[in-house]
Amino acid sequence: MVATLSGRIAVVTAAGQGIGRASARAFAAAGATVHAADINGDALATLRGEANIHPVRLDVLDAEAVAAFFAGVGRVDILFNCAGVVHGGTVLEVTDADLDFAFDLNVRAMIRTIQAVLPGMLERGDGSIINMASIASSAKGVANRCAYGVTKAAVIGLTKSVAADYVARGIRCNAICPGTVESPSLESRMRALGDYEEARAAFIARQPMGRLGTPEEIADLAVYLAGATYTTGQALGIDGGWSI
Repeated sequence: MVATLSGRIAVVTAAGQGIGRASARAFAAAGATVHAADINGDALATLRGEANIHPVRLDVLDAEAVAAFFAGVGRVDILFNCAGVVHGGTVLEVTDADLDFAFDLNVRAMIRTIQAVLPGMLERGDGSIINMASIASSAKGVANRCAYGVTKAAVIGLTKSVAADYVARGIRCNAICPGTVESPSLESRMRALGDYEEARAAFIARQPMGRLGTPEEIADLAVYLAGATYTTGQALGIDGGWSI
């Protein structure tokens, strides 16, 4: 059965492309009013004019901008924290600057948005928070992904903390842990490796299903979690069998 989010108000970060954009569209198709936020105004332009979607430029690293944005939105029933960054490198290669930026975008930005919406959710006794984690986290060690894996493991910890603190007050908080998904981010990383076709073949080869995931497949899970009333504190893998 398709989830119904009619009358719900959702915020999706990094909604200009990839999983964020697919999820904004999926939430809207399920009946929600969606505030689609992204730092890339040009990417957001692809959502302008779509029913139930309100694109807005937002830098989630800017605390004042985040506070002003959520004050303007008002009620939020569903928060999907989709913004993030992927760093390459082992523990011997990761720099303080890499770690600082990864923690700022992958973790602290989520804390900031959760802090903005949670008081209202608690007042109403209802709310769904979805955080973008990754199979490359505490779920699975992945080579050459130190800063990414560390921060996505922190996202899972954050998710479980919020879920545990507010489980009796109507708040659900879950994390989505994708494997390798077709996205502009992945495309740029594959091209940066030099031999695009070789890089793409390597990414596909590590997926037991023999293909990459699609943003729409991840969006389907996000819609489910947005409406799920008996699911909280979970880190749900959606990785084509990579973590089996």
